[in-house]
Amino acid sequence: MSMGVSVATSAAPRVVRSLAGSRAAAGIAFCTALRAALRTASFALCAAALCIAGSGIANSAFAATLQISPVTVEIAPDVNAVGITLANPGDTPLYGQVRVFRWDQQKGDDALTPTQDVVASPPLIQVAGHAEQLVRLVRTAPRTAGEQCYRLLIDELPPPDQPAANGVTIRLRYSVPVFVEPANVVAAPRLTWRIAKSGNDWLLRVDNAGAKRAQIAAVQLVTSSGKVYELNKGLLGYALAGRGRQWQIPLPGDADLSGSVKVRASVNALPAEALVTIDQGG
Repeated sequence: MSMGVSVATSAAPRVVRSLAGSRAAAGIAFCTALRAALRTASFALCAAALCIAGSGIANSAFAATLQISPVTVEIAPDVNAVGITLANPGDTPLYGQVRVFRWDQQKGDDALTPTQDVVASPPLIQVAGHAEQLVRLVRTAPRTAGEQCYRLLIDELPPPDQPAANGVTIRLRYSVPVFVEPANVVAAPRLTWRIAKSGNDWLLRVDNAGAKRAQIAAVQLVTSSGKVYELNKGLLGYALAGRGRQWQIPLPGDADLSGSVKVRASVNALPAEALVTIDQGG
């Protein structure tokens, strides 16, 4: 029997840890996951701490750390290619596949589709221990009137000479946001905030009518009585230009959101405050 489990961080670049095993007689339970602070010019992710329960799971291996710089790529209007540096501070080589996907948002969620508008070179990497690899992102499509959004995915691959192993193997996926800026446009996000009740859950939807993405973090709700609900401390996610994104939020089922409710957040690293439309549902 084979078993797969994945966990994704909420910051950019996002990282997905994939576990695949064979002959696993018992379940796998996550104990803790490290969430790195990603507000510097480089990114280093350590493997998550895992609790593996039961018998029949052997040869567990934790993936090495990869450092990525910069953590967000912005391609200026007059630039056709930029570079991103992958650093391996470990002792053993890292192997990976590098791909670019167009990043859109549909029905309140992220959607990725393969694209050749931006090409990564080289598409396959081998980074020796204590070495660096430069990956170039080359824009091949003409610019459009608005901001173009992509995700650079870096998937770890097993070493070519590694034999197939029983048990659990951890591979990392790194996801780096890439933005191609429009020419001759001073863009800014224009956000509307809405909270809706769905069963016992609360959903936050942010629609962006502006021409620039909104990176949303450190979100708080302030009720008419002055009560503050802290929805998250770090990065919540993005509302792309001309799109909308929805998240489930940790509000009590009986939260009193009557009257005027405000949201306080960091939008593109700047403080923001706005009124929120509340839909209590049926």
